[in-house]
Amino acid sequence: QVQLVESGGGLVQPGGSLRLSCAASGRFSRINNMGWYRQEPEKQRELVATISNVGNTNYADSVKGRFTISRDNAKNTVYLQMNSLKPEDTAVYYCKCQAYIAYQGLKDYWGQGTQVTVSS
Repeated sequence: QVQLVESGGGLVQPGGSLRLSCAASGRFSRINNMGWYRQEPEKQRELVATISNVGNTNYADSVKGRFTISRDNAKNTVYLQMNSLKPEDTAVYYCKCQAYIAYQGLKDYWGQGTQVTVSS
């Protein structure tokens, strides 16, 4: 019912920047919270940043001051601008959205993930 398509991952040198995008499509009435999570091999998925439908943001301590989350409600798209990247930021980054589906209520949806590798 909701598809999330992510883009923007890749290989970057330490200190570099990347911008991730995630566009939601499908049959939903509205999207509430959107966010980015990341997962390293053999580790649990962790929150990176979230943004509400009115623009309230929340960040993991490890990315504060370096990453910025934003969204375009007209395009149902969330972005993650990542600056001053470090090798420890290397992970698969997943987009998540909370969508309201008619007759079903609020449900969570995940993207397929995009690899971010920070290495020299």
